[in-house]
Amino acid sequence: MSDQVTRLKVLTSGIFSLILMLGVARFAYTPMLPLMQQQAGLSLAEGGWLASINYMGYLCGALIASFLNNMILKDRLYRIGLILALLTTAGMGLTDNFWYWSILRFFAGLSSAAGLILGSGLIMNWLIRHEYKSELGIHFSGLGLGIVFCTLAIEFMSDYFDWSQQWLLLSCISLLLLIPAWFWLPHPDNSNITHSGHEMTDKPPGPQFMRLFMLAYFCAGVGYVINATFIVAIVEELPGLEGKGNWIFIVLGLAAAPACILWDFIARRFGTFNALISACLLQTLGILLPVIESSLTIMIISAILFGGTFIGIVSLVLTMAGRYYPTRPAKMMGKITIFYGIAQIIAPAIIGILAQNSGNYNSGLYLAAIIMLVGSFLMWKLKQLQQ
Repeated sequence: MSDQVTRLKVLTSGIFSLILMLGVARFAYTPMLPLMQQQAGLSLAEGGWLASINYMGYLCGALIASFLNNMILKDRLYRIGLILALLTTAGMGLTDNFWYWSILRFFAGLSSAAGLILGSGLIMNWLIRHEYKSELGIHFSGLGLGIVFCTLAIEFMSDYFDWSQQWLLLSCISLLLLIPAWFWLPHPDNSNITHSGHEMTDKPPGPQFMRLFMLAYFCAGVGYVINATFIVAIVEELPGLEGKGNWIFIVLGLAAAPACILWDFIARRFGTFNALISACLLQTLGILLPVIESSLTIMIISAILFGGTFIGIVSLVLTMAGRYYPTRPAKMMGKITIFYGIAQIIAPAIIGILAQNSGNYNSGLYLAAIIMLVGSFLMWKLKQLQQ
C-alpha cells in the first residue's frame, strides 16, 4: 500500500472517529434537546445540567490524557472511547430517567475526550512521524461533518420516530462509523524517531505563556459551548423561526466542515496567533447577532460565523500543542483542554438557569460575547510573548 493511500486511510479514520465520538455522542444532543423537552419532559434547567455533566466527563477525559505518556495506552483508551460512544448513544434511548441520562452523558463526555484529544494526538504523532504537514485541518472536518450528519438524520427521522427511537437508530449508524475509525488507524510506535530516522524533540513553552494560553482557551470554551449546546433551542424560540432550529444547526455544521482547512491556510499565510485573534473576534460577532436581530438571514449568518470559527480555534490550538510536544501531543492537548472543559461545565448550567429565569437566552449570549472578547485580548498578549 502506498504512503499516500495509508495517509488517506489514517485521516479518514480520524474523520469517522470525530463523526462518532463528537458528532453523534456529543452533538446529537443539541438537535435532540427540543425533542426531549417536548416528548420526554426535560426542563430547560435539566437540559443545561445534562450538557454540563457531559462536559464533566469531557474534563475527566482531558485530565486523564494530560497524565498519559505511553502511546500504546493512549491507543487502547481511544478504542475504548469508540465503544463508549456507541453504548452511551444507545443508552440515551433506553430510559427517560434524568439520573440515568446524567450517567450516560458523563461517559459520552469521556468518549468525546478520547476522540478529540487522544485520537487527534495519535493522528498528529503519525503525521509528524511520517513527515507530513503537522496540521489537523482535514482531520477536524469530521466534527463539522458529524454535526451535519446527525442534524440531518434527526430532522428526517423526526417525522417517523419519537425521541427514544431516534437515539437507538443513531446507535445503529454509530456501529458502521466505528469500523473504519477502529481498523484504519494503525497502532502507534512508541519511539521518538521519524519514518526517515530523525529524532522528534519536544519544545515546551514557558510557564507564563502556558498560563495565558490556558486562560484564553477557557474563554474559547465559554464562547463555544453556548451556541453548540443551545443554538437549536434559541432558534426554535424566536418568533417566525419555529421548526428552523435543526436547519440552522446544519448550516453551522456545513460551515465547520471546511473551516479547519481554511484556518490552516490563514495560519500559514498570516501566523497562527493572527488567525486565532481573527477567529475569536468573528465568533464574538456570530454570538451577538441573534441578540441584535432575530431574522432567518441573521441566524444563518450567525451560524456560518460560529461554525466557521469555533472548530478553527480548536484545531489551531491543538495543532500548536502537538508541535510543542511532537513525541506526546495528547499530553499538552489534555492539559489545555482541562480549562476548555471547565468552561463547558460551568457555562451551560449557568445559561440554562438564566434562560429559565428570564425566558430567553439573551443574557447568556451577552455573557459569552464578553468572555470571547477577553479571550481575543489574551490571544493578542500571547502573540506579543512570541515576538
